[in-house]
Amino acid sequence: MSNRLLFPSATRRGALGLFSAGVALAGGAARAAPRTRSGNANLLWYEGPAKEWTEALPVGNGRIGAMVFGGVANEQLQLNEDTLWAGGPYDPVNPRAKANMAQLRKLIFDGRYPEAEAFANANVMATPLRQAAFQTVGSLAIAMAGIGDAPERYRRSLDIDSAMAETEFTIGGVTYRRRVIASPIDQVIAVHLSASRRGAISCRLGFASPLKQWTVAPEGVDTLLLAGRNDRHGDIPGALRFEARLLAQPKGGRVSAAGQELVVDGADELTLLIAMATSYRRFDDVSGDPAAITSAQIAKAASRSFATIAAATTAEHRRLFRRVTLDLGSSPAAALPTDARIRQSETANDPALAALYFQYGRYLLIGSSRPGSQPANLQGIWNDKPSPPWGGKYTVNINTEMNYWPAEPTNLPECVEPLIRMVREIAVTGARTARDMYGARGWVCHHNTDLWRATAPIDGAKFGLWPTGGAWLCTHLWEHYEYNPDRAYLASIYPVLKGAALFFLDTLQVDPKTGRLVTNPSLSPENDHGHGSSLIHGPTMDMQIVGDLFDQTAAAAHILGGDAAFADEVVAARKRLLPMKIGSQGQLQEWPEDWDANAGDIHHRHVSHLYGLYPSRQIDVDRTPELARAAQRSLEIRGDKATGWATAWRINLWARLRDGNRAHSILRFLLGPERTYPNMFDAHPPFQIDGNFGGAAGIAEMLVQNQGEEIRLLPALPQAWPEGSVTGLRTRGGCTIDLSWRGGRLESARIRGSVEGRRIVRLGEGRREVRIRPGREVRLKARDFGRA
Repeated sequence: MSNRLLFPSATRRGALGLFSAGVALAGGAARAAPRTRSGNANLLWYEGPAKEWTEALPVGNGRIGAMVFGGVANEQLQLNEDTLWAGGPYDPVNPRAKANMAQLRKLIFDGRYPEAEAFANANVMATPLRQAAFQTVGSLAIAMAGIGDAPERYRRSLDIDSAMAETEFTIGGVTYRRRVIASPIDQVIAVHLSASRRGAISCRLGFASPLKQWTVAPEGVDTLLLAGRNDRHGDIPGALRFEARLLAQPKGGRVSAAGQELVVDGADELTLLIAMATSYRRFDDVSGDPAAITSAQIAKAASRSFATIAAATTAEHRRLFRRVTLDLGSSPAAALPTDARIRQSETANDPALAALYFQYGRYLLIGSSRPGSQPANLQGIWNDKPSPPWGGKYTVNINTEMNYWPAEPTNLPECVEPLIRMVREIAVTGARTARDMYGARGWVCHHNTDLWRATAPIDGAKFGLWPTGGAWLCTHLWEHYEYNPDRAYLASIYPVLKGAALFFLDTLQVDPKTGRLVTNPSLSPENDHGHGSSLIHGPTMDMQIVGDLFDQTAAAAHILGGDAAFADEVVAARKRLLPMKIGSQGQLQEWPEDWDANAGDIHHRHVSHLYGLYPSRQIDVDRTPELARAAQRSLEIRGDKATGWATAWRINLWARLRDGNRAHSILRFLLGPERTYPNMFDAHPPFQIDGNFGGAAGIAEMLVQNQGEEIRLLPALPQAWPEGSVTGLRTRGGCTIDLSWRGGRLESARIRGSVEGRRIVRLGEGRREVRIRPGREVRLKARDFGRA
């Protein structure tokens, strides 16, 4: 394998320091974002209402969300609350699993894979075999009186900088305007309707839900209640009560109740406040009072005007969103409506669309994962079905983790709190699974979990019998510490890390062929190895993840200054793990045997064995060049085009290999109509939000990478982005980085840090050691790196 392929010269030239230094931006300010016809680079906009759900525009405050369709005569807001899931508390561990585990392991070690799969399906899989689904609350319909569906002028938009969806149209000489926000402060969805003529707002307001048990009734003349119960999950009854409460506040005109609707007549303006809640308190407690919660939320918000609620919402959103700016340049394509830009993205030069996609990913994470909310699931927080694809669950063999890839590097560490809390909770339920299924200490989570924190293997052995999901999640807990060094936080998560490590110390098996420690039973996520099943011992991904878990747990023990004997045990086991292998095609082997060429699908969407390259750093272009070349060969065999999230993973992998042009080529496919819906949601297809987050992370990875105390600037800058700037990206050790470049070459870099210490900064082949001091800024130009 030639170095030219692994280290493409065109990409490396983009980061070289062999040119005259540019001028630092005045006052350290970020370059102004490119302007579109709308005057706002952070705007999605359209010339017609949404006809499909994947054309509607999302707002969310982490806990509740809405999809805004922008209809003319008939508007629809599809509504979600993050704890409305099917079923109730349950423990799915199969009571026969522990007694049959030894036989299952023997079948796998003996190579009797089809027999092992059948045996596992009969004796060890979860009961029930499926986990609970995330559900929609329903929808609010706004039926406008006296207007048709043929406006003379129309525009709808989502401003991801102000967190506001807006619809504006003119019909019969009257201009109507609707604005929608999701307030994280007041915990309501707020809608404001206005018109250019007084008394022009007349409408009917109604709730509906696709769930099985619900009622709608007015409360007084200005309030409408949707109340009900969640659906069953198989044989598990629905245990949650839910409520959506609507308050109508007209200015001028009047509001009244008519049957199951509210009627507004002749208003100058109308503000609608929507609160939603369930009785969920924790995975084992459903004693909450949704009526009391929504009543209190509406009462608080009702005392504030829409303008006040909206201003506070925007300010709170911008506190997070404006930490990072990105300018990749612009082109005439940026003047087009968003859906038109997506349709032509694979052929048109539209670097601003990539910047918008990056910031949209950050917007979606802020909207679906805030402190106190549930983590972002397969659909974030937005779902219009009682049972969405794959249940809208937390799939932890890649998808949930991908949701949080951009959180730390794009300066949204607060958004990780729900994930950390979920991992703490599955450490509780996972301890039961470890004990009752494996007879092990510690805790385990397989490839999915849900609101009830179920951790047993589901869906079928060939998909679900993978014990490493919890261990992968633990790497996010450790990463949060690396980006935000805090000893107290580390001490709080150490029991979770230790518990995950204990499970593997108890369950790792000695491989009869090599004498190495391996997982068994397991699989390389969802990929059939071509020998009658996916079940196997010691798949490469497992060894990489368990290796990271052991390394991080031992490091935490060392930092905290205790538990030395346990740390020694972990380190000793780490040295005995089955190492990565290079196969006959020059590829990184996915399994202990060289089976990659005979797998059922050599272009499989999962690239699980490349976890060691990204998001892990076990494979590195400089430190482990042979493994890096093998990982590249695996990527070449797999191909560039896959499902939405899998395409996003490939972007990150090629960026980690420092091939910016290849990463950008794949990004253009991700931004195209096959993998991006008109509202910029990721298309698996169907919709899955992980691709949005993975794509955003990939763009950041192309601009800044770091490992330990080393920071690499513009490591995978593509030729398609010859000039631009980024501010606010973060690295491990609490550093924040601003960059600008011109002609494909660094112009200036600024580094600020919260933790004192030395850092190695690299640009191409150049190297500069700097000292970070809190409250001070390091400024660098290309000439500071000497011969790059």
